[in-house]
Amino acid sequence: MTETPRRILDAASTLFAQRGYRATSMQAIADEVGITKAALYYHFGSKDELLRDLTLPLLDELEAVLAEAERHDDPETVRRRAIEGYVDVSLRHRQTLVMLVRDMTLLVQAPVAERFKAVLLLANDLVCGPDRRLERRVRAAQVVAGLGDPIVAFHDVPAPKLRRLILDGAWTLLDASPEPSRPAARTGGGRPPALTEAQAEQARALHAAGHSPAELAARFAVSRATVYRILKT
Repeated sequence: MTETPRRILDAASTLFAQRGYRATSMQAIADEVGITKAALYYHFGSKDELLRDLTLPLLDELEAVLAEAERHDDPETVRRRAIEGYVDVSLRHRQTLVMLVRDMTLLVQAPVAERFKAVLLLANDLVCGPDRRLERRVRAAQVVAGLGDPIVAFHDVPAPKLRRLILDGAWTLLDASPEPSRPAARTGGGRPPALTEAQAEQARALHAAGHSPAELAARFAVSRATVYRILKT
């Protein structure tokens, strides 16, 4: 894509998110870019065409990351990659999400509506995993809904910080580790006071790979304070 169409799409995305799709005119977009309305129509024949070109990359990338997650055999790996991929794509296209939520009628326009519905259903299935009990399916739907909503509600929060908080909340809601395997349940109740040296080394390696202290605390069934102590040594 050449520079001018890219600038037009960027301006349209910003204005749609700020003012709403229906309240933004083609003249306003042209003014934002600094070109004439005729020049704008040379590149994009209608506002609907702008909407399509802004929305399709989000849908394409969501479908791609979910398809990649689905290729794995281990349910926990599928769940983790689906959740993290969904969040990463949504953060990259956060202005598009804000635009769509600001004017919810856009979400019922075909073919966008059918593709979004298919994406959400697949994400719900992947997060739920093979346990198809109603309580697990409801929990999965809650998690998927909670992946995009904070991106819209807190669109001014820096992406890395928001990503960490969203993922922490998802793992907490699922009551599951983001990693494929979990430690065996303890019979004595409560949290262990410390980690073994092997567990500590594993925790440091996972943290270096990008896992948050909250994720590590859930994985090893210890307090966050314990994790912080391990990471400092």
